[in-house]
Amino acid sequence: MTNHFFTRDGSTWIPQYLTAIDAVTCIGCGRCVKVCSREVMHLYGVDESGEILGACDGEDEDFDGELSRTIMVIDQAGRCIGCGACARVCPKKCQTHVAADKIIG
Repeated sequence: MTNHFFTRDGSTWIPQYLTAIDAVTCIGCGRCVKVCSREVMHLYGVDESGEILGACDGEDEDFDGELSRTIMVIDQAGRCIGCGACARVCPKKCQTHVAADKIIG
Protein backbone atom coordinates (compact mmCIF):
# COMPACT_ATOMS: atom_id res chain seq x y z
CA MET A 1 0.00 0.00 0.00
CA THR A 2 1.22 3.48 -0.78
CA ASN A 3 2.16 5.83 2.01
CA HIS A 4 1.60 9.04 0.02
CA PHE A 5 -1.86 10.53 0.35
CA PHE A 6 -2.84 14.04 -0.65
CA THR A 7 -5.84 16.34 -0.37
CA ARG A 8 -7.15 18.23 -3.40
CA ASP A 9 -4.85 21.16 -2.67
CA GLY A 10 -1.79 18.91 -2.50
CA SER A 11 -1.46 18.81 1.29
CA THR A 12 -0.21 15.54 2.76
CA TRP A 13 -2.91 13.52 4.50
CA ILE A 14 -2.88 10.08 6.09
CA PRO A 15 -6.34 8.45 6.35
CA GLN A 16 -7.08 6.89 9.74
CA TYR A 17 -9.16 3.76 9.13
CA LEU A 18 -11.61 2.48 11.72
CA THR A 19 -10.38 -0.97 12.71
CA ALA A 20 -12.16 -1.76 15.99
CA ILE A 21 -14.86 -0.65 18.42
CA ASP A 22 -14.55 -1.64 22.07
CA ALA A 23 -17.83 -3.43 22.83
CA VAL A 24 -17.37 -2.94 26.59
CA THR A 25 -16.93 0.83 26.35
CA CYS A 26 -19.41 1.55 23.51
CA ILE A 27 -22.75 2.85 24.76
CA GLY A 28 -24.56 2.42 21.44
CA CYS A 29 -25.50 6.09 21.22
CA GLY A 30 -25.45 6.02 17.41
CA ARG A 31 -23.56 9.26 16.88
CA CYS A 32 -20.86 7.55 14.82
CA VAL A 33 -23.26 5.80 12.48
CA LYS A 34 -25.13 9.05 11.90
CA VAL A 35 -22.00 10.83 10.63
CA CYS A 36 -20.65 7.91 8.61
CA SER A 37 -21.61 8.33 4.97
CA ARG A 38 -20.17 4.94 4.04
CA GLU A 39 -22.27 2.58 6.24
CA VAL A 40 -19.15 1.08 7.82
CA MET A 41 -20.83 0.20 11.13
CA HIS A 42 -24.31 -0.60 12.39
CA LEU A 43 -26.13 -0.85 15.70
CA TYR A 44 -26.36 -4.37 17.14
CA GLY A 45 -28.24 -5.73 20.12
CA VAL A 46 -26.40 -7.38 23.02
CA ASP A 47 -27.78 -9.59 25.80
CA GLU A 48 -26.82 -9.52 29.50
CA SER A 49 -23.93 -11.95 28.97
CA GLY A 50 -22.44 -9.74 26.23
CA GLU A 51 -23.43 -11.97 23.34
CA ILE A 52 -24.31 -10.10 20.16
CA LEU A 53 -27.91 -10.89 19.22
CA GLY A 54 -28.00 -9.30 15.78
CA ALA A 55 -28.42 -6.07 13.89
CA CYS A 56 -31.04 -3.61 15.07
CA ASP A 57 -33.14 -2.69 12.08
CA GLY A 58 -34.45 0.61 13.42
CA GLU A 59 -37.71 -0.81 14.68
CA ASP A 60 -38.44 -1.58 18.31
CA GLU A 61 -36.45 -4.80 18.20
CA ASP A 62 -36.07 -6.44 21.61
CA PHE A 63 -34.87 -9.88 20.43
CA ASP A 64 -37.66 -11.67 22.31
CA GLY A 65 -36.85 -9.83 25.52
CA GLU A 66 -33.16 -10.74 25.45
CA LEU A 67 -31.91 -7.24 24.55
CA SER A 68 -29.86 -5.68 27.33
CA ARG A 69 -28.13 -2.87 25.42
CA THR A 70 -26.90 -1.85 22.00
CA ILE A 71 -23.40 -1.35 20.60
CA MET A 72 -21.85 -0.36 17.31
CA VAL A 73 -20.26 -3.14 15.28
CA ILE A 74 -18.03 -2.71 12.23
CA ASP A 75 -19.64 -4.86 9.60
CA GLN A 76 -18.31 -3.23 6.41
CA ALA A 77 -14.70 -2.30 7.28
CA GLY A 78 -13.66 -2.09 3.64
CA ARG A 79 -15.98 0.85 3.09
CA CYS A 80 -14.09 3.09 5.56
CA ILE A 81 -12.34 6.01 3.83
CA GLY A 82 -10.45 7.11 6.93
CA CYS A 83 -12.11 10.50 7.33
CA GLY A 84 -12.27 10.30 11.14
CA ALA A 85 -15.78 11.73 11.47
CA CYS A 86 -16.85 8.86 13.72
CA ALA A 87 -13.94 9.43 16.10
CA ARG A 88 -14.75 13.11 16.44
CA VAL A 89 -18.32 12.47 17.65
CA CYS A 90 -17.75 9.43 19.90
CA PRO A 91 -18.31 10.48 23.54
CA LYS A 92 -16.61 7.35 24.90
CA LYS A 93 -13.57 7.29 22.58
CA CYS A 94 -14.07 3.56 22.17
CA GLN A 95 -12.87 3.32 18.57
CA THR A 96 -9.47 2.27 17.29
CA HIS A 97 -8.19 3.89 14.12
CA VAL A 98 -5.02 2.90 12.26
CA ALA A 99 -3.12 5.07 9.83
CA ALA A 100 -3.43 3.91 6.23
CA ASP A 101 0.33 3.53 5.89
CA LYS A 102 0.32 1.06 8.82
CA ILE A 103 -2.39 -1.24 7.49
CA ILE A 104 -1.15 -4.32 5.69
CA GLY A 105 -3.14 -5.70 2.79
